[in-house]
Amino acid sequence: MTGAATRGAKPVAKKKGIDWSLRELRREDGDALLAFARDIPLHDLMFLERDIRNPKVVDAWLDQCERGLIRSTLAFSGDRVVGSSALVRDELSWSPHVGEIRILIAPDARGSGLGRALAQDSMDIAQQTGIERLIVRMTPDQTSALSLFEDMGFRPEALLRNQVRDARGVTNDIVILALDVNRLRSAHEVYGLPDNFPGD
Repeated sequence: MTGAATRGAKPVAKKKGIDWSLRELRREDGDALLAFARDIPLHDLMFLERDIRNPKVVDAWLDQCERGLIRSTLAFSGDRVVGSSALVRDELSWSPHVGEIRILIAPDARGSGLGRALAQDSMDIAQQTGIERLIVRMTPDQTSALSLFEDMGFRPEALLRNQVRDARGVTNDIVILALDVNRLRSAHEVYGLPDNFPGD
């Protein structure tokens, strides 16, 4: 992966019959991002704090990216968005050292390695921007995502029961996983491993 300061188009990867390439989110991607969000099953959006199918929410997302509050990467297959990641950090909060990773993958692009590529991209940015702790949220039935992040060193830390409610009024639990970036780096130093995250 390239560094955060030089992020742009990444090489095209082809797995599971799907070509995709990664690049940083831009203002002109708003319509493609909305179309992508509306193709994601509603249940898979439940871990997000806002409904990204709403144009106002996407506009706010783009604004926050321009202000540097969110670092987002999109995966494109042709002109179509098939995946997105966001690294969210609030430097004015009580937790400026904490970043949250949010990843969405189009149903037909799952199993292609795209989720790992987007997770790795966010983790690389976290290292370069001094984030000390990373968290991810998801519903407990998102087993593939749980396995991916656990493989990358994240560990479950909390289960929030009936935390979110969908449009039908059905409640769902949210599980939170976390990774101590400094502890992982220290462990790598002790064992003489490369100074990067699992999956590099």
